Amino acid sequence: MATARKRPRPDLEESQAECPFSVVHPDPNEKEKKVKRRRQESNEDHPQPKILLQASPFSPLGKFKDPNNTMDRHYQVQPYQKWMDMTRYNSFVLNGVKYWSEGFIFVANNSTIERQKNPGETLQPRKKSDDDWVARILEIRASDEHHVYARVYWMYWPDELPTGTLDGKRQVQGRQWYHGANELIASNHMDVINVVSVTAAATVNQWDETNEEEVQPALYWRQAFDVRSMELSSAELRCQCNRPENPDKRLFGCSNEDCKRWLHDECLIHEALLKTYKRLGTDKPHKSAPVKEEEGGEGAKRPLSPSESGAAQTTEQSIDVKPEEHQQTIKLADVEGTLPAIKAESANVSVAEPKRRGRPKKSERDDPTAIKPYEGLFEAIIQSDLSPPMLEVTDLRDSVTGGEKSWTEPLHCLICNHELQ
Repeated sequence: MATARKRPRPDLEESQAECPFSVVHPDPNEKEKKVKRRRQESNEDHPQPKILLQASPFSPLGKFKDPNNTMDRHYQVQPYQKWMDMTRYNSFVLNGVKYWSEGFIFVANNSTIERQKNPGETLQPRKKSDDDWVARILEIRASDEHHVYARVYWMYWPDELPTGTLDGKRQVQGRQWYHGANELIASNHMDVINVVSVTAAATVNQWDETNEEEVQPALYWRQAFDVRSMELSSAELRCQCNRPENPDKRLFGCSNEDCKRWLHDECLIHEALLKTYKRLGTDKPHKSAPVKEEEGGEGAKRPLSPSESGAAQTTEQSIDVKPEEHQQTIKLADVEGTLPAIKAESANVSVAEPKRRGRPKKSERDDPTAIKPYEGLFEAIIQSDLSPPMLEVTDLRDSVTGGEKSWTEPLHCLICNHELQ
């Protein structure tokens, strides 16, 4: 079965946070058969590592091809006994900030370290994946103040989607045209990291695309990525083109009660310019027709908004890390009391055990507006501040005379042809 391509493990430097644990995903059915066979052969009953099930904290509104896909994963942390012998905690404190299990965090990567070493230099071009990684904490364990670790599910920046990702029926790679600047993708890609690699708490909300009222300025996610099948969950389809929406761009809503579809700004402009080109071609001038009186109505500009849904944050135990010059201090607290503070051996600047994924290139867009016979001849903008909104067309043909070079037209729904109000 295909799986997400993993990032190579870099050579550890003093500035990096060492982590001795790794995550494997054995088949529970196959494991059970092997254990029974081993016991029958040896006639002994030695304790065997358990295969655990991680219930996914993510419930995407979109669907996978398999309707029973839950994003849950069986897993083991290796070395198993060393991990299980550590005390489980519900929170940790790093540099005075408390982080909770089930919360979101920013995690340092190699780009973070490079920027810290060279604060005056700008790495160009920058992608979102050049910023800190984002993860959701699933579990916190520690043996003492020197050794504190978190098991996490990684959030993907769209730039990081690997080659062969299935987006519906298409194979894609990297950021797609509908992904917003602050958009993340939830995944079931599991790792264990050293908590000194955490740089800050993150606010990540799930965007309910069916909610048209709330605007969400923070990081958000709407799709999930199953690393086992390399499949993205579906996104809500809009407009005549049946493509998702980019929340950083405008949508216009049809006011027809029998339609009420949301329409892409670029699709409205594209269809209007196609009609203009079909009517005027390369040599016919535009001449104004009598203006048809419009019915009044309110503008249908749509507020774009992911909805907020924060991670659950309830616990009593915590871990504290406080840097002193080039050292850090970690404190563990449980329900029975607080252990004495012990200086950690990690350097003040640290990086996590890397997410083992390849850095993808951008894929080509599947865009029905890509064919533009009007390009260089006509252009248009939507005057959304007017009520109703109007399309302003500009004639770029210098050789054509005898007509108007700029005019406005009403906007019509691409589905039902109702005039947009």
